[in-house]
Amino acid sequence: MTGASSGIGAAIADAFAGAGATVLVTYRSSEAAALAVVDGITTRGGRAVVARADLGTRAGCEALVAEARERLGGLDVWVNNAGADVLTGEAAGWDWERKLNLLLAVDLKGTIACSYAAGAVMREQAGGAIVNMSWDHVTCGMAGANPELFSAVKGGVLAYSKSLARALAPSVRVNVLSPGWIETAFAQHADPAFRRSVAESTPLRRWGTPADVAAAALYLASPEAAFITGQAINVNGGVVM
Repeated sequence: MTGASSGIGAAIADAFAGAGATVLVTYRSSEAAALAVVDGITTRGGRAVVARADLGTRAGCEALVAEARERLGGLDVWVNNAGADVLTGEAAGWDWERKLNLLLAVDLKGTIACSYAAGAVMREQAGGAIVNMSWDHVTCGMAGANPELFSAVKGGVLAYSKSLARALAPSVRVNVLSPGWIETAFAQHADPAFRRSVAESTPLRRWGTPADVAAAALYLASPEAAFITGQAINVNGGVVM
């Protein structure tokens, strides 16, 4: 699980470990948080290890896949969850070009590089599943400086994943999750009025949780989804249909 030190990634790691998988939890800078995720998994009887990775470079992505293969003894599932945070902290004040460069490097190129490397390993094993992360609004659009950048980058992830699914079939399945408004760090710091407006405009009348996304990821990686590839599931309470 890339980007698994918090939020959606941590929830996915926890769900997979709970289903019996041995999980590699990756992080870039939040070592303490990643170790806490691993500790929580092992305390509950699961199996997890941790690794640091720079997913903004091809070399970093390929090194991570090689490390994961060696430490886990193979790769059954690869989840590309890591994403650059340009909504909170110092990055929130960057200009659009600097934000875009980071998003392209981590969210798009990082997904592509990891998918190519993991896909090659899975082909050698004659089986596996890749789950990539897009965004529900790429199919309908959203005005605003940040949404426009996310649409470009996450739309690229969606389109790439569909083509990769054809290239890696039949031995490797590739699918996409497209979360909507999820209770992550951005949501926790959002204005209360905005939070209410999101819930009220969502058919299921609430924000999503990381656990909601994790459940969908677990399904796509499981034998129950053995005849599903090249598909995208919106985890968004019906905001985009």
